[in-house]
Order: sequence, then C-alpha cells, then structure tokens
Amino acid sequence: MSDTILGIDLGTTNSIVGVVDSGFPILLADDQGERIIPSVVYYPADQQDKRLVGQSALRMRCLEPERVVMSVKRLLGQRVGEISGVGTSMIQRSGDGAVNLLVGDQTVSPEQVSACILSYLKENAERRLERQVKRAVITVPAYFNDAQRNATRRAGALAGLEVVRILSEPTAAALAYGMDKLGERSKVVVYDFGGGTFDVSALEMSKGVFQVMATAGDTALGGDDIDGALADELSVMARGSDLANAQPTIRARFLDAAKRAKEQLSNASKCLVSLPFYDNGDSFEAEITREKLEEIAIPFINRTKDYCREVMDCAGFSNEDLDAVILVGGSTRMPQVRALVSDIFDREADTSQNPDEAVALGAVIQAGVISGALREMLLLDVTPLSLGIETFGGLMNVIIPRNTTIPVKRGEMFTNAAPGQRSIKISVLQGEREMARDNWRLGEIEVPCESGSKGSARVGVEFSLDADGILNVIARDTLTGKDQLLEIRDVAVDVDDDRVEEMVQESVDHAFSDMNERIWTEAKMKSEELLPAVEQALGIAGNLIDQLEREEIEAKRNVVKNALNGGSAELLREANKELDLATENLASKMVEKMLND
Repeated sequence: MSDTILGIDLGTTNSIVGVVDSGFPILLADDQGERIIPSVVYYPADQQDKRLVGQSALRMRCLEPERVVMSVKRLLGQRVGEISGVGTSMIQRSGDGAVNLLVGDQTVSPEQVSACILSYLKENAERRLERQVKRAVITVPAYFNDAQRNATRRAGALAGLEVVRILSEPTAAALAYGMDKLGERSKVVVYDFGGGTFDVSALEMSKGVFQVMATAGDTALGGDDIDGALADELSVMARGSDLANAQPTIRARFLDAAKRAKEQLSNASKCLVSLPFYDNGDSFEAEITREKLEEIAIPFINRTKDYCREVMDCAGFSNEDLDAVILVGGSTRMPQVRALVSDIFDREADTSQNPDEAVALGAVIQAGVISGALREMLLLDVTPLSLGIETFGGLMNVIIPRNTTIPVKRGEMFTNAAPGQRSIKISVLQGEREMARDNWRLGEIEVPCESGSKGSARVGVEFSLDADGILNVIARDTLTGKDQLLEIRDVAVDVDDDRVEEMVQESVDHAFSDMNERIWTEAKMKSEELLPAVEQALGIAGNLIDQLEREEIEAKRNVVKNALNGGSAELLREANKELDLATENLASKMVEKMLND
C-alpha cells in the first residue's frame, strides 16, 4: 500500500502519529499502548547503544539529565542569535551560526534529534500497519518561517520520510473539530496552549479552504512554565529554596511531580504530592489545592490575553463574527484556562475533541485527503445525541459526539481486554451518559478473533452516518480483513425532541455521580493492571533498591489494595498515582540495567 500517508503532530512536548487505515482515521499507539509520545530523546554514553525515545527517554531524565534532550522543536531552523527563552546549557554555535547541541560527548543538530522522534513514530506505525510507510504530512505552528519549515522537512528526510505537506497546526485542529463543515464562509479562532509554546490563530474558511488570517504567540510560554513555577513552590516547601541551583536529578523529580499535580487538579479540587527519596534519604509530601495552582498559574495564563486581542485586531474579526473557538494543547484542560477563553471571546469554547490529539487527527485527515483514502463531505444535518460503543468496564466510548455535522465517518481501533477471547462484542450505543447501561442500545455485532494474549486482537470500528440518517457500523478484523456490518436506520438522527431533551437533562442531573462512577471504573482497571506489574517488578528487583524503598513501595501497594475495597474513586485514583510515583525510581533503574546488560 504505497499510497499510505502518515499524519504526524511533531510537538514541542509530545508527538503523535496516525493514519487512515481500513477506511478511517486512527491514531497509533506504541508498544506500551500510548498514543501520546513525549518528544524526548536519550543519548547513551556508549554511542553503539540504542537511543531511547519517548517515555523511556523521559524516565532517564532522573538518572542522566545531561544526556536527555527535550523541547527541541523550539530550536528547529533557528540560529544562535535568534533563540530566546530556551535556556539549555547544551546549546552550541556551529561554524555558520546554526544551533547544535552538546549531549554528553556527542554533538547533534535539532534536525537530527527531531529525526529520532520521527523515526520512532514511523517505526511504530509500520509495526502496527505491518507494512512500510515512506510519506507523511507533518504539522508546524502557523508562525513557523521558511527556515523552520525547511528544517522540519530535513528532519523528515533524515527519518526516511517524504514530507508531502507541511500543515499549519491551527488548520489541522480546525479539520479535526469539523470546522470545514460550518458553512460556505466561516470564521474560527484556534487557542493552542501546549506544553512548550502558546499560539492563537484566526482562520477564515471559504469554499472548503482554510486561510490563516492572523497568528500570534510566544514560543517560550506553555504548560512547562506553569510546571516550573509549581515545582519551585514545592521545592521551597521541601528544601527551603527554589530549584535554580538544585542538582539536575532533583530538579527533574520536582518537575515531574508538579506536572502530575497540575494534571490531577484539572479534575480535582486538591491532590497529594509525594516525593519519596528525592535526595538520598529525604522525602517530601504535601497537599496542593486547585486555588494554589491557579494563584501560581495566573501570570502565565494572563499573558495569552494580549495575543488573543492582537490576532482578532489583525484579522479584523469581532467576537460576534466568530462561528467557533476551539481549544488545542494539554494546558487547555485547566478550568482556569477555559474560563479565561470564554471571557475573552464571549462564548464557550468547543471542547468536543481531545485537545492533546486534535492537531494529530487533523494531520491524519489531511493525509487521507491527499492519498485519496478520504473524500470531502457536505454539511447537511447534525447528530442529536452522541453515538458510541460499550468498552471494557461498562463504559460509554463516544465515537461521534452530539451535534456533529453529517454526513460523517469516524472510527477507532479496539483490542481484546482479556487473554483467550475468541470474539469481541461491539454494542452500539446512543446517549450522553458515562456508563453504557444508562444509554440506548441500538444493536450489536459479534466479531470472531483468534485466541491470544491480552491486546493481541485488533478490531477497527467505523461509524458511517449518511445524509439520510442511516448509521452503518463496520467492525473489521484487521488480521483477516473480514467485515461485520450493522445497519441502523433513522434512529441515529430521527429522534423525538422530547427524548433528546430528556436524555440531555439526565446527563446534567447525573453528571457528578456518572463521572465519579467512570473515574472509579477506570481507576479500578488501572489498579488491576498495576498491582500484578508491581508484584513482578519487586520479585526481580534484587539489590536495585534498598530495604527502605522496598518497604515504601509495599506500603503504597497496600494502600491501593485497601482503596479497592473502599469505594472512593478519588482515593483509589490517588493511590494508583502514589504507587506509580513510588515505583518510578525502581522503573528507571530497571531500564538502566536492561541497557547495560
């Protein structure tokens, strides 16, 4: 399949790859089951050893931070005199003034580091697709100049990819959110607050083509800055001083803890920060509230206001002109950010897509259009209620969100949740509740699969909703290529207004209890995966950890076991995170041992 084209979001903090496979766009996971890959590369001391990319490289930051390269996207296409706000001691000046990085005793260019990330994404895709892929669409910020775009192309070439299109990130996000279906002429703002950068863009769509009318932002402003400020606050509480003069390994531990706390506080009012053995025998534990985080974050978030106003002025847009405001980047999960965006643009932002994955999904859609795997569709109607399937644990997994314009085609890849399964049941649901049992069941498909280990089967599920309101659900076993088809007529769109209103009102009335049950179910499944893994790790750890650390891990393990019997979703989720944190040092040492063996 030589026409296959990858869609890649090469991000400052994280990167994602996807492809149109079996007729629909999907994002591809690595061998650990993660779709979102940290844009991090570790260069081992022995240059014959394999470089690490992604989560395994990020773990090495606590052991050998001087050999770990992060946020390299900020340096692409830059010359030494043009760099601001990066602040890495690795930067060197080459003979022609371009940027190089001294990593340990190796000298590498930003293009070479980016190529390592792209190669990792390419190899993951090829393993999943079981075929070679040589072409890609890669996204870049709208403000990237020619030098930065060309550097991105060179990185792609070094990774063995022909870059068929450099796609603007706001345009990709607009495609992912379905903004191309708003009408003949529409105006959209994309607010992109990522880990390493912030930018906001005003787009106008005419005759199916998006044009970026204005863009502004700061390449040295992102969620990482909030992490750094919170990490300094934690360090003052633990050590009596900020991290300015701290050892790199200590700084890395506090930054990781701050990032986790920030993410937890997007959904909780408070969280427990725990740093066992961060400095030899010293440990630290403290409760952080959302109010404290917002106090720390507000100076950074407020800096985005002026850029928003600048873009609106440059584009000649008023708030009344806008058809939509969409959010991109993990930092937009913060309630504080969403409130600010609503205040600036006098409207609620569209949050129907995963902000971490929207740009990547748009790149995949664009790649599918270029390759011919996807065709453009006309705007005719919208779905009154969300459509999805039941997943492991009895959860509702939304495939087509409520109010999506139709015709529409969306899909995802699923796998067997337990070893030995000989079939996978696809239950088609409609509704707005978190648990499958509370939504309407429209039909079922049973897909046979070969008995194997957990995660060995791959079934692609595609929802295709046409202009007549007919929903076709295709479940495809990607190993055999065999399809199971279910046709559902009318009910997917032709739903009585009173029933729609009743379902939506029920989702509002039960929002808290529904979300709490979903969090409990997800946390329980996490615990059931985590506990056996920890038992196995402790069994083979040997002298990698001392008795004190082993007892700490065992204590955290017992907290998880007790929380499983307690019924509190928040306590179980916190216990999982604490056990994850307690085993972080052990995991890093096991990775190091594997590299040295």
